[in-house]
Amino acid sequence: MNKIVYIPDGEEENKALSRTTHLCIAAHEDDIEFMAFAPIAECFQKQDKWFCGVVTTDGAGSPRNGVYADYTDGEMKAIRIEEQKKAAYVGGYGAQILLGYSSNEAKDGNNDSVINDYVEILKATKPKYVYIHNLADKHETHVATALKAIKALRQLNADEQPEKVYGCEVWRNLDWINDEEKVYLDCSAYPNLGRALSSVFDSQISGGKRYDLAAEGRRLANATFCESHACDTYTGLNYAMDLTPLITDKTLDIADYVCGYIDRFKQSVKRLMKKYN
Repeated sequence: MNKIVYIPDGEEENKALSRTTHLCIAAHEDDIEFMAFAPIAECFQKQDKWFCGVVTTDGAGSPRNGVYADYTDGEMKAIRIEEQKKAAYVGGYGAQILLGYSSNEAKDGNNDSVINDYVEILKATKPKYVYIHNLADKHETHVATALKAIKALRQLNADEQPEKVYGCEVWRNLDWINDEEKVYLDCSAYPNLGRALSSVFDSQISGGKRYDLAAEGRRLANATFCESHACDTYTGLNYAMDLTPLITDKTLDIADYVCGYIDRFKQSVKRLMKKYN
């Protein structure tokens, strides 16, 4: 594991980390740009708001095709590191941290090294807002890193905890969450920046996955379908689930908390059918 800390504007590391207001902890290179574009845009070109990204794994298992078809895992890791650095530069991040764990290490429930790194980063950055993967995501590494992030957040003292922790969309939409429980992450600002950030990850796009189109399409779809009886308020929107209660109340069972969203959605579907049947 070789941790990399990249500071796009060249600020001294401790100062760069301590200025963080919005922190995203993600599993893979490019997850940050797809799940947390709203806070990236909110911090863009600001001096009182700074975004910091954390990528947990090394990208060695990425699917590859076309020009990247014959790249080794080592070559792929190097490419993905450079792509993530480019995204951090284009997005004006205050800092970008790449932890370099393998996916198996990140998914290992007995491996506390990832958690310890998260705790160290959280203490160094003291963010106001934290963005992680949602716990109903279908990607195993996403769920594993989100669980480790929650365990790290639970180790913080009350005065070190962020104000809000959000679980964001990537490998599963959150449009099934009842409207009153959705967290709306406004992605309307800087659409050109959103496209630029997505396009940086050529190894994925040319390699066979059109994440750039998919991410923008989801934001547009959410913005249009979020309200059935009003004109569009947003031009881009991501959904998140509020995971803050899991941090402020450490006695809450994580699985029960997330499944509660599903249970309430099920009940709302049943109520609506009974109303008109």
